[in-house]
Amino acid sequence: MIMLRKKRWHIDPDNITEMDRKIMYWENKGKLVPTRDLIKTPEQIEGIRRAGVVNTLVLDTVASKIHPGMNTQEIDDICTEVCRQHGAIPACLGYEGFPKSVCTSINEVVCHGIPKEEDVLEEGDIVNVDFTTILDGYYADASRMFIIGGKTTPEKEQLVRVARECLEIGMEAAKPYAFVGDIGHAIEKHAKRFGYGVVRDLCGHGVGLKFHEEPNVCHFGQRGTGMLLVPGMVFTIEPMINMGSYKVFIDSEDPYGWEVITWDEKPSAQWEHTFVMTESGVEILTY
Repeated sequence: MIMLRKKRWHIDPDNITEMDRKIMYWENKGKLVPTRDLIKTPEQIEGIRRAGVVNTLVLDTVASKIHPGMNTQEIDDICTEVCRQHGAIPACLGYEGFPKSVCTSINEVVCHGIPKEEDVLEEGDIVNVDFTTILDGYYADASRMFIIGGKTTPEKEQLVRVARECLEIGMEAAKPYAFVGDIGHAIEKHAKRFGYGVVRDLCGHGVGLKFHEEPNVCHFGQRGTGMLLVPGMVFTIEPMINMGSYKVFIDSEDPYGWEVITWDEKPSAQWEHTFVMTESGVEILTY
């Protein structure tokens, strides 16, 4: 029995565009292509952009206030207040049981760190602050690394810098009608130059109308694999770069089952933006 693969890209035969032709070409080659609902309208992109403005303001406020001696619950309070002052909602709060508005991940915590009064930031710590905003039903997602006190060990400084370079390199690899795997390949190649591990258990993702949409944006992989990137798609790139092994585990002492820690308990760093694909490359919506 011959099984016919269901087409993901449906066209109006009386109004075939150049984008339709390009997508159909790759789908007929057996490549994974987006469905039409993943191509955001100009109005939707503007809504996501407005959410991105609030999201950036939240992280800018954290950047202006973060300091040694501060606890991560204070960061959560800042994010919640600024978000709500601008008519937005913290997307993380209550999401699949997550108890706080923001993720604060210190040193060996890769991601999904839960803010707590007892987690006090010390000079030399590195911390990722990851916030997602919902504004008028639109989502924007970004994270930044902070070096507490402005100075840490040379090893941690390099890790933070290279993680940011990985985001920038991934952004450069994201081209219209290229593939998600091109992003991961470029990121992994750069991280390996420094002997770093690229986390495989978590990835970037489509975003905009929901918190998590297609495609999954892995930060490792091979060129020409994964979903075709098409103008109008909105997604995050958020490489998690470990100083040691790429392997991770969930903290057994976390009652919520969220905090992800490096397997060898060496430091990890991550940067993230939300992007829209255009005809000439990606545009940052959370800059």
